[in-house]
Amino acid sequence: MEIRYFAWLRERLGTAQETVETEAATVADLVAELSARDEGYAHAFSDTRAIRAAVDQDLVEFDAPIAGAREVAFFPPMTGG
Repeated sequence: MEIRYFAWLRERLGTAQETVETEAATVADLVAELSARDEGYAHAFSDTRAIRAAVDQDLVEFDAPIAGAREVAFFPPMTGG
């Protein structure tokens, strides 16, 4: 599965994307797996209220299933202007 990071998440993690193998069932499970990797990931995902997620380019909540997904993206909330 491709994981994409945008804005300050990309900056904190030092990468825009990566390929991972996961047993996670939901976005939240994936975040927990990523956060357990190291302090950098734990810090980046420490406040999930400041992060939005998309599965295969559809905005989802963190309880959304990811089985069969090709891509999960993480980004800060979008604002209009």
